[in-house]
Amino acid sequence: MTTNPPAGYRPCVGLALFSRDGRVFIGRRANRNQREHVAPGHEWQMPQGGIDRGEQPLQAAYRELREETNVSSVSLLAEAPDWLSYDLPREIGKEAWRGRYRGQSQKWFAFRFEGEEDEIDIANPAGGHKAEFDSWRWAPLADTPELIIPFKREVYREVVRLFAGFARP
Repeated sequence: MTTNPPAGYRPCVGLALFSRDGRVFIGRRANRNQREHVAPGHEWQMPQGGIDRGEQPLQAAYRELREETNVSSVSLLAEAPDWLSYDLPREIGKEAWRGRYRGQSQKWFAFRFEGEEDEIDIANPAGGHKAEFDSWRWAPLADTPELIIPFKREVYREVVRLFAGFARP
């Protein structure tokens, strides 16, 4: 298991939140004006976010899940063994994060949602954070690579491979 993300990449977490029937939570990005987040027709993604200084990846995963979905009723299923990285397209990389990173490296976690759906509140997430998503739904894990912005697809394909065993009831 790789303990640190590669140099030059923004350290992040990614979250595959599985329903009891084996589908995953996906949200439609609320701010579709930022080119690093969406491409036309590819506005959907699983929750993700940066790791704060001094924070461990699993801590960040729980925090990001609450900040983006309001969900806390989960059980941890798995952690990806390695960091999964993607590069931003050059023209986007110059704008995003003031050019500090060439892309993101994500530590992915699989969780099982143990609560009731009314716990999910993307409009008013925990801690008063700005809503990341304006819509959400459960989707088959195998469908997620085609829903994400194209430069993140290889990461999503690897997430599908790693967590496919959880994509059933």
